[in-house]
Amino acid sequence: MGEDVRPDVRLRDVEEDDLEVFFTQEHDPEAVRRSRFTPRERERFMTHWATKILADDTVFVQTVTVAGEPAGHIVAWWEGDRRFIGYWLDRQHWGRGTGTKALTLFLQRERARPLHADPFIENTGSVRLLEKLGFQRTGTVRHGDDEHAMLVLDRVAATTTTTTAFEPDTASSARRSAPGPPAR
Repeated sequence: MGEDVRPDVRLRDVEEDDLEVFFTQEHDPEAVRRSRFTPRERERFMTHWATKILADDTVFVQTVTVAGEPAGHIVAWWEGDRRFIGYWLDRQHWGRGTGTKALTLFLQRERARPLHADPFIENTGSVRLLEKLGFQRTGTVRHGDDEHAMLVLDRVAATTTTTTAFEPDTASSARRSAPGPPAR
């Protein structure tokens, strides 16, 4: 894990230029290995974001920025009667507190509970981050040949005094529209 550099982490609505950044991040070999997610080819990726995420008003997605630059995204979506959360951060931000700050902000805006997450079981950094933020392990699920941890957040966490240090970049950040689930 890298040192915590206390980055200026914020959330904002997804902008069209962010999709190129997200596409590149989805193809990072180490991120693919850790997530056990098969990256999409460009046209499929862009179509997925345009139709399944950004065009679906039940999906809530935000771009994570660090010092004003896109560093990843967080998304919440429905699968049947379950609300899921997923995220993807650029490798340069792993282990630096970016995920903790970004997910804390996102969970203050995404109020649906219970909220589910199912990271690849060997992605220990992601599992630890979710548990740190109050998600509880409830079992495992399989996606193809891979086992994933099922974690659930049952209640809205209390707002902390550090919230104001990480205000959104724009007042429109609570808008519920963006691309679909980043994982699976």
